Amino acid sequence: MVNNTTYHYISFFYLVGIPGLEHFHYLIGIPVCFLFVLTLVGNSIVIATIKLEPSLHQPMYFFLCMLAMNDIFLTCSTSLKMLGIFWFNEHWIAFDVCLTQMYFIHTLCIFESAILVAMAFDRFVAICIPLHYSTILTTAMVIKLGLVGLSRAVSMVLPCPLLIKRLPYYTNYIIHHTYCEHMAIVKLASANTQINRAYGISVALSVTMVDIWLIATSYIKILQAVFRLSSQNARSKALGTCAAHVCTILAFYTPALFSFITHRIGKNVSPSVHIILASLYLLVPPTVNPLVYGVKTKQIRDRVLNLFSHLKISVY
Repeated sequence: MVNNTTYHYISFFYLVGIPGLEHFHYLIGIPVCFLFVLTLVGNSIVIATIKLEPSLHQPMYFFLCMLAMNDIFLTCSTSLKMLGIFWFNEHWIAFDVCLTQMYFIHTLCIFESAILVAMAFDRFVAICIPLHYSTILTTAMVIKLGLVGLSRAVSMVLPCPLLIKRLPYYTNYIIHHTYCEHMAIVKLASANTQINRAYGISVALSVTMVDIWLIATSYIKILQAVFRLSSQNARSKALGTCAAHVCTILAFYTPALFSFITHRIGKNVSPSVHIILASLYLLVPPTVNPLVYGVKTKQIRDRVLNLFSHLKISVY
């Protein structure tokens, strides 16, 4: 018997937001907006400070500029749609726009991880082989490391939307999430998604495992070099230069770890908790990074304080 049912490809998805907390969306939008504004202001100040202060024109701060710009793009890719959902009930999103958001979010996350690896390498060279620091980490090398990290992110995530485009989407259009996440979109397809799932998991695991291994290796070498120093003051100074970077690493990978654990072993955890953790993973690190570097890095802290003192004097 021939099936005469006619299927039409869907052209829009419906982003629920946080399931079960729909009545509190307006209140939830307040901290999201606060984090969004804080991210834009904080990272913009970091970029402007590094640009205006000649003493900060060093590889470590060039990497920090990359991190700040990446965080601004990342928070814009996520927060604006979240605020549209929470405050203006703009739940609908076009199919291709959803794939575009998904692509940028995952690309920027992988690029952020690559920047953290480059910053760990910078600290390794500065502490373990300081005499060759200026010859190894030249401006050209910094640019190359940035381009390699960006190219990796772009190329690894590109197959995801292409693989999704080949899937049929007929009836399922509701995404129980605050943004267009890869697996949340894949699950809605009316076909076998084994290839999509396998590729998504392989990318996530390979990027995370390789980058964490590289960062861990760098810091093992750093600790070995630091503890060989005879002076306690020299040890403290060397470790102090790594403090901000370590805080940034923890801010980036800790929410991801919690989200991964709750997805895998937290079977009794409500979907709203999963989604809140996944959203915090994208919202918190871009907010924390400029605060950490502003507090931990003396050159940035002093430059910002001088800037605000001059503004205060000019006002009065």
